[in-house]
Amino acid sequence: MSSFQPEQGPLVRPYAVTGGRTRPDYELAIEALVSTTRLGDRSAESTAPERQQICDLCRRARSVAEIAAYLRMPLGVARVLVGDMAQEGLVRVHQPQASTDRPDLALMQRVLNGLRNL
Repeated sequence: MSSFQPEQGPLVRPYAVTGGRTRPDYELAIEALVSTTRLGDRSAESTAPERQQICDLCRRARSVAEIAAYLRMPLGVARVLVGDMAQEGLVRVHQPQASTDRPDLALMQRVLNGLRNL
């Protein structure tokens, strides 16, 4: 198992890793928390570098926004990658509860604090 270490910069254009797609196959909130599954842990070494970095990073739950910031990639690209990885069982996505009320301020504050800590 390797530990997450951000790279100096992307080796390929960000949208090349998504096949040109800009939207995930299902709705993925930017504040959704992502964690690596056991399958993701086992296959992290044999997958594309971006996916490996996401698996390494999400050994501790991170928001989609944090993933994009840590990997220095556009949010849309991170959403597509995380969505694909979730469908393959490499990561688990914990979507925020849908509510017709105002957003959960505590969750928004945690996301904001996480982004500031970057």
